[in-house]
This record gives sequence, C-alpha cells and structure tokens, in this order.
Amino acid sequence: MSGTFRAIVAEKTDGGQTVELREVDESILMEGDVDVDISHSTVNYKDGLAVTGKAPIARISPLIPGIDFAGTVTASRNGAFKPGDAVVLTGWGVGEAHHGGFAQKARVKADWLAPLPEGMAPDQAMAIGTAGFTAMLCVMALAEQGVAPGDGEVLVTGASGGVGSVALALLAGRGYAVTAATGKTGETDYLKSLGAAEVIGRAELSARPRPLGKARWAGAVDVAGSVTLANVISQLKPGAAVAACGLAQGMDLPSSVAPFILRGVKLIGVESVYCPRARRMKAWQTLAKELDMTKLAAMTRHIRLEDVFGAAEDITRGKIRGRLVVDIA
Repeated sequence: MSGTFRAIVAEKTDGGQTVELREVDESILMEGDVDVDISHSTVNYKDGLAVTGKAPIARISPLIPGIDFAGTVTASRNGAFKPGDAVVLTGWGVGEAHHGGFAQKARVKADWLAPLPEGMAPDQAMAIGTAGFTAMLCVMALAEQGVAPGDGEVLVTGASGGVGSVALALLAGRGYAVTAATGKTGETDYLKSLGAAEVIGRAELSARPRPLGKARWAGAVDVAGSVTLANVISQLKPGAAVAACGLAQGMDLPSSVAPFILRGVKLIGVESVYCPRARRMKAWQTLAKELDMTKLAAMTRHIRLEDVFGAAEDITRGKIRGRLVVDIA
C-alpha cells in the first residue's frame, strides 16, 4: 500500500505553468533502483527558472523540481547501496526530466548517487550542491592546466553567487591571490571574508572587448559568459586558463583568436550535470577535505520547503547571496 509525501509539483497548462506544494502519492515516483528519504535540498539558478517557469527547464509534466538532494537510502535494488546509507545527488537531469529534490522522497538510479563524504553532514552537502560542486570542478580544471598559486592573480566572476562564493573560498584555501568581480557593490566585506584579496566591480569587465587587453590574470573562473568572458580571455597572461561554467550574462562570446594564438591561453569548459563518476567522486572527496566549513556556513542560509517559491523568484533576479539550503525534513 503506497503512502503520501509532501512535494512541490510543477505542471504545464494551456496558460503556462502551475506550481504548488501538496501531498502526493508514492505512485508518482519514477523509475529507479534506489529509494531515498530526502532530508535537504538547495535552490540553484536552474531551480529558480523551473519553479517560476521563466525558462523551459521542465521536460516532463508534472515535475517535482530540485536538481540536488541529500538523504538516506530506504530501499535499494542495487548492490551499490543499502538501507541506511547517506547519499547525495547532483545533476543527471533530476529536477528537469526526472522528479527531483523538492520533496520528502525520491526514487532514482544508483549510478546517479554518490556516498555522502565521510565527515560531511547532509546540510553541508546541500550548502555545496551543484553550485559548489561545479566550483570544485573549475578549481580542479585550473590546477590541471598548470595554474599555480604563485603565478599571479586569479579572477572569479559573479563572486557573490553560489558558484563564485565556493570557488573563491576554495581558491583562497589553496593559497591563490583571488580577485572577486561582482555587480553587488555592498558585498566587499563578505567577499573578503571568504578570502578575496581584491574586489572589483562588474563594470570593469563590461566594456567592448579588445582583441588583446593588458595581461593580468593567471587564471579565472567565469560564470557570466558573453562580454565578461571575452574581456577575461583578452586579459589572461600568456599560458593562462579560464574555466567557464555559466552564462549568466549571455550565451554569446564576442572574442577573437588573438589571445589563443598570441598568448597561448586556454578556455576550459566545465560541465557538471553528467560528470563521470570517478571525477564526481574525486570532486566530493576534495570538497570534504579542502572546503572551509566555517566559510561554507557563513555563505549559507536555511529555508523551509514552503519558502522555495520566494527564493526561486529572488535567485532569478540576482537577489541571493551565497547558498540556500532547503530543510526538507
């Protein structure tokens, strides 16, 4: 006999979309070999778009949004997990084409889950979430391209957002001299508390890009794309690299080949949704070891499932600083 649980459900209508928090029957759960009681989720920009309906994130209807969750396995038909295991999930189309984390229960494929790292609490995993996981992948990419702490300034754009805040804390923890770029002029103290050596305004990267600008950055993490990323590329030092993981400003890239053929710079794309399992595990283990949990707590705010609607609207308007954890239980 199936039971019920609370979930935020988005459904497409002739007029657009309806979204509400309601009791749903367990029969709504989709195909998968692991059942999870969800304790925590988080609100990412993509979640904001899904809940508000401002972009066609939902690929099924009805859909339980929420691209991340952490919780405890209650049933498993796969030998990789057993009841009682603490797990975390980010990506894999959950919250888009498969019911996600804004609910008390989930049923997913075992391959999509990762064990919760030893010493990390479920709410900390969701304070990290897709945003922090992506930030870790960016930091790993820069290190793999040979960007070292002694090479000079490393730039983080969108630094007060989720990806930017975690990237900033991780880079500072590794000893990089980090410059934080932000459009929020009142966030200087916050960004310096995370380890920024310098804070600059977004406007410094908003002018029409030159083929080659003054070489300044030894490396960069960019969440903006468009004109901002083009300016970053033009200002990279010879041999430097930028890890690009977002399009907050736009999908275009008005750049030129000059920095690539005259300075040998590298543009590294970072994709987190379908990240291979071995690299995914390495990223989570590195986060557990390197991320300052005091800094993580300082950038995190906890909300209830009922608060997700307002948070979704705020994050799409750029009003959220740092990370939001949804306390499901």
